[in-house]
Amino acid sequence: MQHGLAWTPDDVDIERPSVARMYDYFLGGSHNFASDRDLAKQAQEVFPDAPHVVRANRSFLGRAVAALCALGVDQFLDLGSGIPTVGNVHEIVAAHRSGARTVYVDSDPVAVAHASALLRDTDRVAVVHADLRNPDAVLRGAVETGELGLSIPTAVLLVSVLPFVPDEDDPARIVAAYRDATVPGSYLAISHGTNDYRPKQVGEVENVYAKTTQPGVFRGKTEVERFFDGYELLEPGLVDIIHWRPEPAALAADPLGGDVARYSLIAGVGRRRG
Repeated sequence: MQHGLAWTPDDVDIERPSVARMYDYFLGGSHNFASDRDLAKQAQEVFPDAPHVVRANRSFLGRAVAALCALGVDQFLDLGSGIPTVGNVHEIVAAHRSGARTVYVDSDPVAVAHASALLRDTDRVAVVHADLRNPDAVLRGAVETGELGLSIPTAVLLVSVLPFVPDEDDPARIVAAYRDATVPGSYLAISHGTNDYRPKQVGEVENVYAKTTQPGVFRGKTEVERFFDGYELLEPGLVDIIHWRPEPAALAADPLGGDVARYSLIAGVGRRRG
C-alpha cells in the first residue's frame, strides 16, 4: 500500500487503528493517522480522562527507570515500547546512568521504523521488531543487537503493554518466560489498567479498543499481582500509579485531584529473587 508518508513503511494499513499510534496521539504526538485519531476520540468519549491517564503512565515510566538506574541496572528491555516521544527510556537512562544500554521492542511497524530512524546514530540503543508474546524471538533479537546480555541483571519494562495480551495468550506464562531468562537481581516494571474501580466504564473502553490491531483488557489487582510471581516488590508495592514514588509537586498539581478511580491504573516494580 503506497501512502507516501516518509516516516512510516508503505505496507502499513493506515485504515486500521493502532494502539501504539493512539497512545502517540494521547501524548500529543504527530505519528498517527486519521483512523487512530478517530478511535482515540471515541475512547475519550467513554473515558474522558484518557489523556491524563496516558501522561501519568509515561511519568511512572520515567520514575521507575530513574529508580532502577539508581539501583545499578545497566540494561533495559522495553517491551511494547511504542512510538518514540518525549521521555524515552534511553534518554532517562543517559541522564541517570552513563553507559547503560536500552533495547526497544515493538510489533508495530510504524513504531519500529520511526525508532530505528531516530536512533540510528545513538550509542548503546537498539530496536527490535518482534512480538513480545514470543519471548524466545524477542530475547534472541535483543542479544543479537549486542546491546543486551543475559548474564547480568536486566530491567524488563512492561508499561501498559500487558492489557493488550489477551488471557488466551496466557500473559502470566509470557512474563514468567522473561523472568526465567534473566538472572536473579533482575527487575520487572509493570503498569496495567484495572477494572477494580469502574468496571462498567472500562468495559466500554475495552469495546472501543476491540476495533484496533490489539484489543485491550483491564484486569483486577489480584490478577496483575500474579505477573510478579518470583519477584519481590519494591516499596511501595503494587499501587495506584500516581502513588508509586510520586514527586510531591506532581501530586500537588494532579489534574484529576488524586482520584485513583479516574486513573484506574496500577503499577509496581519487582526484583527477581535468587
